[in-house]
Amino acid sequence: MARTERRTLAVVASVGLTLALATGALAARGLSDDEEALAPTRGRPSAGIERKVDALLARMTTKEKLQQVQLLSDGQITDADAKAGVGSVFSLVDAEKINHFQRVAVEQSRLGIPILFAYDTVHGYRTVFPVPLGAASSFDPEVASADAEVGARESAIQGIKQVYSPMVDVSHEPRWGRIVEGAGEDPYLGSVMGAARVKGAQGTDYSRPDKVVSSVKHYVAYGEAEGGRDYNTTDLSESRLRNLYLPPFKAAIDAGADTVMCSFNSINGVPGCANKYTETDILKKEWGFDGFIESDYTAVAELRACPPVTPDEGPCGHGVAADGPQAGAAALMAGTDSEMVSTNIRDYGEQLLASRQITMKRLDDAVRRILRVKFRAGLFDHPYVDVAKASDPASYGKPADLAKSRWAAGRSMVLLKNDGGALPLDPARSTALIGPFGDTVDDVLGPWPGRGADELAPAHVPLVEGLTAASTGQVTYTQACNLAHNFDPPNVANPPLTPEDEVCAGPGDDGTTIDDAVAAAEAADQVVLALGENAYMSGEANARSELTLPGQQQKLLDAVAATGKPVVVVLLNGRPLDLSAVQGKAAAIFEAWFPGTEGGHAVADVLFGTVNPGGKLPVTFPRRVGTAPTYYNHEPTGRPCDAASKYNSRYRDLATCDPLYPFGFGLSYTTFEVGDLRLSRSSVRRDGRLTASMRVTNTGSVAGDEVAQLYLHDPVASLSQPVRRLRGFQRVSLDPGQSTTVTFTLDASDFGFYDNRGKYVVEPGLIEVYGGDSSTATMKATFTVTR
Repeated sequence: MARTERRTLAVVASVGLTLALATGALAARGLSDDEEALAPTRGRPSAGIERKVDALLARMTTKEKLQQVQLLSDGQITDADAKAGVGSVFSLVDAEKINHFQRVAVEQSRLGIPILFAYDTVHGYRTVFPVPLGAASSFDPEVASADAEVGARESAIQGIKQVYSPMVDVSHEPRWGRIVEGAGEDPYLGSVMGAARVKGAQGTDYSRPDKVVSSVKHYVAYGEAEGGRDYNTTDLSESRLRNLYLPPFKAAIDAGADTVMCSFNSINGVPGCANKYTETDILKKEWGFDGFIESDYTAVAELRACPPVTPDEGPCGHGVAADGPQAGAAALMAGTDSEMVSTNIRDYGEQLLASRQITMKRLDDAVRRILRVKFRAGLFDHPYVDVAKASDPASYGKPADLAKSRWAAGRSMVLLKNDGGALPLDPARSTALIGPFGDTVDDVLGPWPGRGADELAPAHVPLVEGLTAASTGQVTYTQACNLAHNFDPPNVANPPLTPEDEVCAGPGDDGTTIDDAVAAAEAADQVVLALGENAYMSGEANARSELTLPGQQQKLLDAVAATGKPVVVVLLNGRPLDLSAVQGKAAAIFEAWFPGTEGGHAVADVLFGTVNPGGKLPVTFPRRVGTAPTYYNHEPTGRPCDAASKYNSRYRDLATCDPLYPFGFGLSYTTFEVGDLRLSRSSVRRDGRLTASMRVTNTGSVAGDEVAQLYLHDPVASLSQPVRRLRGFQRVSLDPGQSTTVTFTLDASDFGFYDNRGKYVVEPGLIEVYGGDSSTATMKATFTVTR
């Protein structure tokens, strides 16, 4: 997309506008929503703040500097740490304790530097929105922005001024549990949604009482962990690093993000938190990032070889450092500015300075960056939290915020199958809701739910409550089976669950069995099955070796489908699943992801047709786990897949080359035609630009949303280019018979690429443009890039 055109409009959009007004304003300016989200807003450093930082830094002792680079957990922080001038604390959510430690730091430490308190507000603090993978399905950056805006305000009320969000890790790995926290497999979609989250959380000034500073994570390539196993290694070329994994981070930095979290994984053998190339050379020097980088949880200690030495305890494993002092030196000198949980830089800093393993110049740089963020956050002027407000349930779950959460969830749901008009359901008819996820809190909120289930949070809405509220007919709920999980750390009294234990086996918590489910289905006019994964099967440390429905859920579906009633499957899950067996049994399949606080209402809105689903998949759904990773933006091969020919890139036991559901796919209760792809010019100079437009028409009988999608392919290049690359999208709402034209701007940032020297190149030649409603779009036009 053309940066030059958008730059002048970078700060036009007001976060205070209503969603409808914001959408209308963008349309009036002629920009697509993705272009608006990517408009750079990072400002120049404030001279006044820089003077304050320099003056304070000049007064600091070495010990005080080493305290500032220390980030402690809620279980570690003590009065002594606060009095010594510790830099940051995370996961402390008690407002009185936050004020206590802040008062010690501000009023009892020598220099009175406030503590930066942080939290993992990933998709809401107490008002929980859809999980980020679900939000990405909306193909609407306003969904991500609204989520971040509400989460920032509720976090700030609690005294939290930094959030560890957004996660912008691109991932092609459905086995990886943390795919739920990002925007899926595409770097462009990830860039748009990540930038929107940063702008929603920070606004134009994160010193405001309702704003926070974002920490973009996990830097970098964490989403491509080998085998889909969390914390695992990655090995990739320079071109792949820059073309696939770095763009969402760059977009977030351009949007103003002032903190970044380095990753657990190694990149080509160099751990993320000791990687000078990614942290210093690219992030700080090439991109001009002047905020700070914090390590992930004990990631600095994990640089050590095992068994751990100095200290003789704690995590270890990467083997790029012999002991704690070497680990601290490696992290700091690579560019890590703040050490989370482990204390190697703080504890060994003075000896590292004396032995010249670290430099005072680099330590000063790290401290300067941390102080800069604290001044920008307004902590020196307003260090304390209003405990009464933070403790008042009325501060959270405000009606307007709950409405946004419900709206966001509805826009994030994807209709995958709808044979015979099985959906929408009739609210006047009786409905049997069946399955393990019809009346649970965790499986509506999903992983990383913030404080969405505590006593100050608004009441969550499970599916049975939502369907009952929306229906004039009778709604019955039969759990039939209970999907076990184990969230607590395993120990002798609480052994870890094996995969065999995590089964959907009757009876359910309500005492019902699969036989009861069959009887309930036979007695009802319409049948809904709530299936998928529980929340503790997604997220951190939750890689899966299988992608089918866990336990006996398929058996439950088969039994209910055998009644002959059309079965609607509502999926609650945090990753692409293998739905091959589900596809043949269900009349309709509806991907709800983990929809958040208002999830039950949002699901009912779609099931009964109050909301017409318009979401699209941000990630490919494979046919088998054995085909993973499967992704649309793959590089070509000399022997592309042909299921009818032996000697090519195929699976001998699959009769097709296609995934079950491709990236960008999603159905509606109406029909659309996306056509008339036009380019403003047939050729363009390497530094020029052109526009591409498409006509979108609602050809059905009800109002609905369509997402027009634009893809590029460079068929002849010095490096093989992906068969498709998403470079524009726009979600539009149309009445029956209504049409609109969407227009996208293309420039060198779209038709160029990074080579394996890290150089951005724009090569002359033909570029193919594809337009349509998914990554399989066939409408095509071409233009030529000239010298």
